[in-house]
Amino acid sequence: MLQKLPTVGALSLALLCGPLPALGDTPLGLPPVPIPADNPQTPAKIELGDRLFNDVRFSADGKVSCATCHDPSKAFTDNKPVSEGFKGLRGTRNAPTVINAAYMETQFWDGREPSLEAQSLQPPINPVEGGLENHDPILKTIRNDPQYVQAFREVFQVSPDEITMDHVAKAIASFERTRIAGNSPFDRWYFGGEEDAMTEAQIRGFQVFVGQGRCVSCHQVEQTQALFTDNRFHNIGVGFKNIQGRVAGIAEQFLQAKAEGADVDKTVLTDPDASELGRFAVSEDMTDVAAFKTPTLRNIELTAPYMHDGSQETLEDMVEFYNNGGRVNPDDPVSPFLSGGIRPLDLSDQQKEDLIAFLKALTSPSVAAATKSAANNAQ
Repeated sequence: MLQKLPTVGALSLALLCGPLPALGDTPLGLPPVPIPADNPQTPAKIELGDRLFNDVRFSADGKVSCATCHDPSKAFTDNKPVSEGFKGLRGTRNAPTVINAAYMETQFWDGREPSLEAQSLQPPINPVEGGLENHDPILKTIRNDPQYVQAFREVFQVSPDEITMDHVAKAIASFERTRIAGNSPFDRWYFGGEEDAMTEAQIRGFQVFVGQGRCVSCHQVEQTQALFTDNRFHNIGVGFKNIQGRVAGIAEQFLQAKAEGADVDKTVLTDPDASELGRFAVSEDMTDVAAFKTPTLRNIELTAPYMHDGSQETLEDMVEFYNNGGRVNPDDPVSPFLSGGIRPLDLSDQQKEDLIAFLKALTSPSVAAATKSAANNAQ
């Protein structure tokens, strides 16, 4: 059994709404944010990234920004099964939260981009997201906006004609690296030593999490920090039945199209069959068919629906799915590509209730407060 340990490092809480957090602040339960050597954080760059993140002009219909699918009032998700972009077109993937994405070793559900910088370049030019054919309209908008021109000159020391998408990506990524949140009841209990920070049900749920539930195998908790992800890819049975019996043909067609120059980002978001290939689309390894990245469980109470396709509507649905060994119903066929360790858990009703209670203990106060405030303002 894991033991509670005293916390180490800075404990201040990074706010998710309002003023940006001080550079270098790290919430309880999280490690320092990794910062690329070629993209150091500065307050001016972060503020520029904030504006770029929320600018709807960077889309074909002038209605879609990064914040459309990663809404701060919805824990930086959109609470939809799959996201809706340009002209309301629907993709094939659920929008993961930006909160703590800075700790992810790869981006997107299939890990097709290695960094936040690279990830930020894709949505504007995806036909079901931003809808632009290329990045030229974004650069034109920026170069003709006096406030942007001044900001890019201050941050990157470039003239309007010298502004590139590399600069844009670095600014957005810098902003996203400030969207971090820890200090949850679990963090205060496990790392901070506050014995009453979690309820008895939540503590029992933690024992299920690390014990019979085996959740910790992929949603890792370490001695001094907890990202609740192993940054790896697993086939847990989600979505596979949609391509069952057709995998070989779909994989062959995908590889042929990829070899002929098809854009992987566009293909997996517009072709439902190709989307279910998961990590295979990147690795081209058949053992990665239908394998998707382990998401963080932090703030999961606020980021429904769940899984890469948004197929599990509630925490109860998700726990039942795992309890059935990667199947919606116990009698569903088992995927031949299922990752090892995915098998029925035989949890009791009480254990399932306690596990859900524990998952709710992973909500950061700042994220909950932002969501509640947005809901109140909408009324």
